[in-house]
Amino acid sequence: MTECPAVGERVVVSAREGVGLRLAASQRFEIVDVEGGQCGDLFAFRADDVGEYASAEHTRVHVNRLFPKPGERFVTNLRRPILLFEEDRTPGRHDMLVAACDPARFAELGVEGWHPSCQENLQLAMAELGHEHLEVPQPINLFTNIGLRPDRELEWLPALTEPGDSVIMRAEMDCYIVLSSCPQDILAINNKRPTALAIELLPDGRL
Repeated sequence: MTECPAVGERVVVSAREGVGLRLAASQRFEIVDVEGGQCGDLFAFRADDVGEYASAEHTRVHVNRLFPKPGERFVTNLRRPILLFEEDRTPGRHDMLVAACDPARFAELGVEGWHPSCQENLQLAMAELGHEHLEVPQPINLFTNIGLRPDRELEWLPALTEPGDSVIMRAEMDCYIVLSSCPQDILAINNKRPTALAIELLPDGRL
């Protein structure tokens, strides 16, 4: 989609696929885990310059935290707010540590041949929006339960979300968002069974 969707519209992101939308500043949206237990890779890019994008590493410095929580803003690689995390209707486990899955990652995990990935979902969605060449940033990994062991190794744990759990975000600038329903089915983060997500457009924050 290249235009701002209508308020009340529900956009389904099928399992293993991605969807891109153009949003106006102050547009609020809800991301819903339809069946539960599904991770979503969320990317955001400034609408008039996709070289500026939501940056996990800059956000970690901005909020002085490893993982996101409501009331905080995600900032860009230029340290400007791009999304506000308004509300969390989940157990509260999200991630800002791990990169999007990509073909090389699946090859490392023993997959032979093509496998869908969040990187490819991002690239396809942004190409449909007219942007074929762009940086692939680290996403905001919603509903993603990455644990830290005492020795600081990562644990790839199943998502804790139940059907209908959701988060609410608000665009802080005109931007593109891309949501990938993560295709990871080798590790346990999606219970090895990817399912659908949905984006619901909410009333404008100024209303």
